[in-house]
Amino acid sequence: MDLLHVENLIKDYVSPDGEVQRVLEIANFNLAAGEQVAIRGSSGSGKTTFLHIVAGILAADRGSVRFDGEEIVALNESQRDQYRARELGYVFQSFHLLGAYSALENVIFGGAFGSGGDPALAEELLVTLGLEHRLKHRPHQLSIGQQQRVALARALAGRPRMVLADEPTGNLDPTAAVEALELLRGLCRNQGAALLLVSHDPTVLGAFDRQEDFAVLNQAVAGVTP
Repeated sequence: MDLLHVENLIKDYVSPDGEVQRVLEIANFNLAAGEQVAIRGSSGSGKTTFLHIVAGILAADRGSVRFDGEEIVALNESQRDQYRARELGYVFQSFHLLGAYSALENVIFGGAFGSGGDPALAEELLVTLGLEHRLKHRPHQLSIGQQQRVALARALAGRPRMVLADEPTGNLDPTAAVEALELLRGLCRNQGAALLLVSHDPTVLGAFDRQEDFAVLNQAVAGVTP
C-alpha cells in the first residue's frame, strides 16, 4: 500500500472581486514508503499549496488525501495538526528558525512536536550535518548554509515517516545547494522516511530518479496562487 495517496484533489480560492479561482485539481498522485520524489514546476503554479494540503496546513475543498490509509481531508484542524506533528517533517525555503534559540534548541523543539523531543538525537543530527561546533549558536550567528542544515535536522528530529521540502535549496549558492540536497536525501534514507520535494532548479531535480511535472499533475486552470 502507498504511504501517500492523493485522488481527485480540488482546492479553490476566491479572488478579491469574488471570482472563484481553481488552483489545484490533481487526479492521482502516489508516494511509497521510503520513496524519494521530486515535483518540478514554476513559481506560482500551486506546488506550495499542494504541499500544505498534504501536510494538513490547508484544508482541501474536495477529494482524498490518504496517509497510510488515514483520510487527512476528513480531519479537523486540531487533528491535522496532530497528524503533521506525528508523521511529517517539513523543510521550508525560508527556514523559519526561532531566532531567540540556539541551533540545538531549534532542533529539539522540532522533535518535541512529534516523538517528544530527543536532545541526543538532535545533537546527533547536527553533528552529522557538520555543526558540532555550532550547537549553541543562534540563527543570526550562522551562515545561510548552516541555517539550512539546522532546518534539515529539525525536519528529521521527530523521526517522521515522510518529509516535505519546499524549494529547500532556493536560498543557497549552487555548491551549497548540492551539499544540502545530498544531506537531506541521506538523512531521509537513514531514517527510512519518504521524501516529497518541490523545486524549479534543474540541478536539484536531476538528482531524483522519479520526477513529476506539476503542470501535468495539476489540471486546474492557471491562476494566481499564494
